[in-house]
Amino acid sequence: MRSSKNVLPFVGMVISQCIVVGTMIAGKAAMSSGMTNFTFVSYSNAIASLILLPSSFLIHRLGRPPITFYLLCAFFLLALLGCTVQVSAYAAIQYTSPAFASAMLNLIPGFTFIIAIILRMEKLDCKSSSIAKSIGTVVSIIGAFVVTLYKGPSIMMTFSHSNSPHRLLLIHFSKWIIGGLILAADSALSSLYGILVVLILRKFPAQQILIFFYCSFVAILSAVVALIMEADTSAWSLQPNIRLIAVLYSGIIGTALQFTITAWCLHSAGALFVAMFQPLGIVIATVIGIIFLGDTFYLGSLVGSIVIVIGFYAVMWGKFREGNDVKSSDSTIEKAPLLQNNGEETEVLTQ
Repeated sequence: MRSSKNVLPFVGMVISQCIVVGTMIAGKAAMSSGMTNFTFVSYSNAIASLILLPSSFLIHRLGRPPITFYLLCAFFLLALLGCTVQVSAYAAIQYTSPAFASAMLNLIPGFTFIIAIILRMEKLDCKSSSIAKSIGTVVSIIGAFVVTLYKGPSIMMTFSHSNSPHRLLLIHFSKWIIGGLILAADSALSSLYGILVVLILRKFPAQQILIFFYCSFVAILSAVVALIMEADTSAWSLQPNIRLIAVLYSGIIGTALQFTITAWCLHSAGALFVAMFQPLGIVIATVIGIIFLGDTFYLGSLVGSIVIVIGFYAVMWGKFREGNDVKSSDSTIEKAPLLQNNGEETEVLTQ
């Protein structure tokens, strides 16, 4: 019985990472067929909100905090930020690949640390935890520069890429850089999003209701933007079938199911255990991309991804060490450092 308790969270997180990568691939496939990132985000979040509506209010039917106008404004601000994150992420994937995006998203803990310092929610000191997070942040950013600016020779590629003209490679490389810059900005916005989630949950500790309102507002916001920017109504069509499949997958599997699995793993094994599986997405996305999508894997992507993962684990080690310091101290301070709470409270709200 005890062994099954240890194995199930591991299996759950592997499944969760596969779902996340699958959502990236589904989005790229839908947009390659002519669907815009705005309409894809709108459809996906609308489906997710319909699924989460009954479950969220059922789970929090007793002792639910009152939903005030102030909270609704906070939900809307979170959705505005989250909508920007989702739309920019899918736009960047069109220029790069799911493996590239998975690598760049490991910058989020480092950017969260930087923003927390700017907002004076974190303090720099000579403790080993603070030093580890600082070094890990710098290392992750260096890795992001390597992934974005250096491609190098191809390590694994399909036959269809082997005879690509030099000019096409240059065009592809320029798109690679644009996608990398968008993903870097997206990671910074995701960090700010995570900080806002922490602040909201301190006032309104009902995660399922929060994510329902978040998905609902994101669906509305992205739909409004799509109607303004898209004159062609065919962008809303769910034909060919790849669009319908991608939207259903993203809404049902990529949001509702992935949220449930990750929340259960958080409850069973803790935030640090969940966070440690983030780099697994790079491996899954690379394998799927090469086998099924014909993506080319470059030396720069390999080296940069390794550097980013090293920085990621350095930041996570700093968070773990910081948590031990908080537990071992006799202090009666009620609020732990932001990064200590951030993983536990926001991991279930993965973009």
